[in-house]
Amino acid sequence: MLPVSAVVMDIEGTTTPIAFVLDVLYPYARDRMPDFVRRRRGEPEVGRIMDEIRDIAEVWNDEAVVVRLCEWMAEDRKVTPLKELQGLIWEEGYHRGELVSPLYPDVAPALRDWHGRGIRLSIYSSGSVLAQRLIYAHTVDGDLTPLLSAYFDTRVGHKREADSYRRIAELIGLPPREILFLSDVREELDAAREAGWQTVWLTREGLSPLAAAHRRATRFDQIPVRP
Repeated sequence: MLPVSAVVMDIEGTTTPIAFVLDVLYPYARDRMPDFVRRRRGEPEVGRIMDEIRDIAEVWNDEAVVVRLCEWMAEDRKVTPLKELQGLIWEEGYHRGELVSPLYPDVAPALRDWHGRGIRLSIYSSGSVLAQRLIYAHTVDGDLTPLLSAYFDTRVGHKREADSYRRIAELIGLPPREILFLSDVREELDAAREAGWQTVWLTREGLSPLAAAHRRATRFDQIPVRP
């Protein structure tokens, strides 16, 4: 592996178990969505998100919007304003102490080590930037946000498109060859590789992925990151 100046990470299946998102965060947001919309519809940020959802879904009253949001969540649709609304609901849960983010046990030690060696650490996820910050601010290993320098969501582009990774490299301000991307999804890694990034495929969930042009690891401490 070539030297790297920055590591960009996915969340589900890479730093946190997939089950946390599917079995905890998604149901938490879905169950609270109707009440949240009723309580906070008049706030400017929530109003902006709801208006954006109306335009995408082509539905006009709040109840119909909530129904469409729940359908999108059931389908795991990567709709940016939905992700923003989920993030606001999770924000309430984290602040109430009802949510805590589990991490794979090798993640926090590796992040502290890489950060201490001057490697810039960032997150790229389909979840909103707010949701990303919340996940790493309230982990079982404490607040890890001081270790992270940037967060990227689908407003920079979708994760299976090479142009998204080119855009992130420009925003980070580094040559693509100096950036390492960690993910458990082959199509995302393929897009990052096409953009000139280095890649490592995390195979944490006992999967046996097909052959592909990516290094593989089951733990962060198996990744030979060097500045």
